[in-house]
Amino acid sequence: MTAKNAFYAQSGGVTSVINASACGVIETARAHPDKIANVYAGRNGIIGALTEDLIDTNLESAENIAALRYTPSGAFGSCRYKLKSLEANKREYDRLIEVFKAHDIGYFFYNGGGDSADTCYKVSQLSEALGFPVQAIHVPKTVDNDLPITDNCPGFGSVAKYIATSTLEASFDVRSMCATSTKIFVIEVMGRHAGWIAAAGALVADQGIPVLTLFPEVEFDQDKFLAAVKVKVADHGYCIICVSEGCHYPDGRFLAEQGTRDAFGHAQLGGAAPVVANMVKDALGHKFHWAVADYLQRAARHLASKSDVEQAYALGKTGVELAIAGHNAIMPTVVRKSSSPYVWEIGHAPLSEVANVEKFMPADFISADGFGITDKCREYLYPLIQGEDYPPYENGLPRYVTLKNAPVPRKLGAFAL
Repeated sequence: MTAKNAFYAQSGGVTSVINASACGVIETARAHPDKIANVYAGRNGIIGALTEDLIDTNLESAENIAALRYTPSGAFGSCRYKLKSLEANKREYDRLIEVFKAHDIGYFFYNGGGDSADTCYKVSQLSEALGFPVQAIHVPKTVDNDLPITDNCPGFGSVAKYIATSTLEASFDVRSMCATSTKIFVIEVMGRHAGWIAAAGALVADQGIPVLTLFPEVEFDQDKFLAAVKVKVADHGYCIICVSEGCHYPDGRFLAEQGTRDAFGHAQLGGAAPVVANMVKDALGHKFHWAVADYLQRAARHLASKSDVEQAYALGKTGVELAIAGHNAIMPTVVRKSSSPYVWEIGHAPLSEVANVEKFMPADFISADGFGITDKCREYLYPLIQGEDYPPYENGLPRYVTLKNAPVPRKLGAFAL
């Protein structure tokens, strides 16, 4: 069989290790020239496919592709763009197939989270119906750690390591000043519906830090929360609060809701930390500081978890191996064999069981009072933040790679999104 070309794209919020998956995809494809002739990347995700804005990764040196393993963010550009159903917007699917035909693309690797899994599943189901079968493989990625079936998602372990470390270091600062100054420090972390990242902040309790964690899975009770803060300050002189951006009231309103929505239709969040900090100040009178980890948490490649980097690469590599073995409409997964010692392997799951399914924090991972984590959660989290995988440094700064991202010549007319 004549070798086909592959399309690879990154989607949604990027991570510190998504490029490690890209490295795994491209290096593995290059090792199988009899199956995959070229890897074309979509500039800015699926938008690159729709607009025929493809990047020729063959023009990148082996050294630069290898450097993706330790470079954060999305090397080819990402996007928040969700394909509608075939019935709602057939022209987009017609266009995808037109582009795939024009560039002889037989493999589709989409690297993203839940919405990306949905897009990948739609492509796998409909490409054959539209007359041009394409093997679609979803390569998982999300800092939120909310994809089902896989034990964890690439990007999460490194965010968890960064948040646990940053919360710990800030806690030492507050502890040293609490006698005459700040008694409350609030750190806001990502996590719209799932509190996995916030749980990482709760790990500092193991070093004696008085911390309260606010999860999306636990409805926010203001009176109960303020009473808990009062006790922590009375007992320790200060209190650390790790709040998920998805923390919400019993009626469903987010503490951080801004009244706007993103391209996927999700409520635009940001601002839970100042809401919580001012709530404590108004009720208890304590001086506070707050921080929003925001992009810092998902871009911090200098503090990446070694296991996270290794898994991100392995999932990209396995995605290609599954495709050339004839698989379609699946997602490679991380399978945990043991937590102590930490042992994992790569499996796979059908996209029909992944698309549009969210994984939340289990009830037995959250402490009875709703403000902390259990030993079972600790057993889950600690292996994911183990090990360091530092990038190379030059003049005191990480030396990351910027690719050429040279375009593939267009063969079709323009397409309006």
